[in-house]
Amino acid sequence: MARLPRLCPPGIPQHVIQRGNNRSICFADVQDFSAYANWLKEYSQKYHVAVHAWVFMTNHVHLLVTPSTRDGVSAMMQALGRRYVQYFNFQYRRSGTLWEGRFKSSLVQSENYLLQCYRYIELNPVRAAMVGEPSDYAWSSYQCNAHGVESELCTPHEEYLKLATDKEKRLSSYRALFKAHVEVELLEQIRSSVNKGLSLGSDCFKDEVEMLYGRRVRPAKMGRPKKSCI
Repeated sequence: MARLPRLCPPGIPQHVIQRGNNRSICFADVQDFSAYANWLKEYSQKYHVAVHAWVFMTNHVHLLVTPSTRDGVSAMMQALGRRYVQYFNFQYRRSGTLWEGRFKSSLVQSENYLLQCYRYIELNPVRAAMVGEPSDYAWSSYQCNAHGVESELCTPHEEYLKLATDKEKRLSSYRALFKAHVEVELLEQIRSSVNKGLSLGSDCFKDEVEMLYGRRVRPAKMGRPKKSCI
């Protein structure tokens, strides 16, 4: 099945996943995580992409971002991927590819779904049984979004800012979102959307995206098209 063309309109948040080839390790040491984070900051600024949430796992990366220019996310991920592969191959005396093909992404509706994506991303280490609490994992944005740790990489989205006008109340409201895990049905929606390059949002949001950009953002209908009666 031919893959859908990538859709990257400015101003609409995207959930991005980049995996190691064959699920192989792409972060083997603390300095690897640090190098990736520094280059992510560099290229997100260069290509005008706001980074709202992230988690760097040992064999894959999740990002929640909003580009301000067309194809900004693609340019950022391509530059970041090449730079990090050069570093990783030199560091570990290896050659060849590191990433599993092109990165995957889905558009995310800001209302109702964006903060759910924050939760999904930052709870990744908990679901993987690596830590008991999201605050225990060093390589995610949780400390920034939940405890106010300053980071040049993190840009709060307006939906995050709407949690409260007062910073401490906003941090408290954000932490309250994590008292329950992401529901199973929503987990599947998020995973399916990003793995298939579709959109995460209401039917109205998907209708609007399809109308504006002329590209399908929901699963194709199964079965053969009906024969004409003419």
